[in-house]
Amino acid sequence: QVQLVESGGGLVPAGGSLRLSCAASGRASSWYTMGWFRQAPGKEREVVAVITWSASTTYYADSVKGRFTISRDNAKNMMYLQMNGLKPEDTALYYCAATQTSRVVDTPPEYDYWGQGTQVTVSS
Repeated sequence: QVQLVESGGGLVPAGGSLRLSCAASGRASSWYTMGWFRQAPGKEREVVAVITWSASTTYYADSVKGRFTISRDNAKNMMYLQMNGLKPEDTALYYCAATQTSRVVDTPPEYDYWGQGTQVTVSS
């Protein structure tokens, strides 16, 4: 079992930056592929970025490439999402997720564990 807790969300103006954190606890949490997802009101949950357990492979949604950076510190059981150049369309509830696979996977059903989410609001 893995428990995930997100933090770092908030209200920022367009062009601003935020750093989201995800604290993982439980069995062998460093051996999981992890990802950030987001869900805006009235829209489906979508992948933002994914990182494998060794951090050797990362994946980004086209909408955030060049602006967001995913990273993890397995010694601290932490994952991060550095978000720069934020746009109003980035406004959503951001979730941290973990899966027992070692591959890069980018759809919500493939993830086994989820946090409660942290709200990111970007004003225009």
